[in-house]
Amino acid sequence: MLQSMTGFGSARLDADQYCISVEIRSLNSKSMDLSVRTPKFLSDKEYEIRNMVQKALVRGKVSVTVEYTKNKSQRARNTVNKELLKSYYKELSEVADQVSADKSELFRLALHMPEVLQQDEPDEEENDADWEQVQPLLQQALQSINTFRADEGKALTTEIMSYIDRIRILLAEVEKHDPVRMEHIRTRIRGHIAELSTSEHFDQNRFEQEMIYYMEKLDIAEEKVRLVNHLHYFTETVYLPEPTGKKLGFISQEIGREINTIGSKANDATIQHYVVEMKEELEKIKEQVNNIL
Repeated sequence: MLQSMTGFGSARLDADQYCISVEIRSLNSKSMDLSVRTPKFLSDKEYEIRNMVQKALVRGKVSVTVEYTKNKSQRARNTVNKELLKSYYKELSEVADQVSADKSELFRLALHMPEVLQQDEPDEEENDADWEQVQPLLQQALQSINTFRADEGKALTTEIMSYIDRIRILLAEVEKHDPVRMEHIRTRIRGHIAELSTSEHFDQNRFEQEMIYYMEKLDIAEEKVRLVNHLHYFTETVYLPEPTGKKLGFISQEIGREINTIGSKANDATIQHYVVEMKEELEKIKEQVNNIL
């Protein structure tokens, strides 16, 4: 069954002193394009994280974010530099006496002077979490994003197979109309034979050789058979258990080649109409295949 390369997965651990969250996002890409952002205490685990993600997700433009935050009780607190506050207050008070100013607001003013209020920042290197707690969260997030991808893949499967079925229907119309096309060709050839046979320069052998070449050039029987086979192979590949996005892309190219050849050889307005519609459906398929794992 198909899987989309687009997905999102997350996991979170709320402890008494801290919180750890893992988020994984993915978009379509030709290969694995992975970016990882982690706290400092996991810097030595990036290689292991990359291996886990690549093994689980295989392909896509993937971003992994691991965040570690301390709870409010562990965050920065304000402290007062008492000696500096006293110094500011004394200086302000002396200036107020000199200019006979009101002193009622001096304390508030001194409290907000530079470096009086200071924040005690927690040491970023100190934390209560470790890899043994982050690893299961990463695995949970990977499982979540793969579930997301699988659900998207089911919708993609339904959509793509509707386009394949439409191409089959159009090919059946081509098959139905082909005898009419060939009869028109034969009629035109008979008319040409009647005209040419009266000419004194008419060469029967040369004419028969050119007619055989002409009929083979207009014959689309092999292309129709190959197109049916490609459509069948595409359908089989869609339901394989392993990732098949690249293979489906190659099969789509082969389908397009047969459709184009039918259009170029048919030399018939009705079949050309069916060919254009088949190309439209194939373009829809190619657009969706780009997002398949």
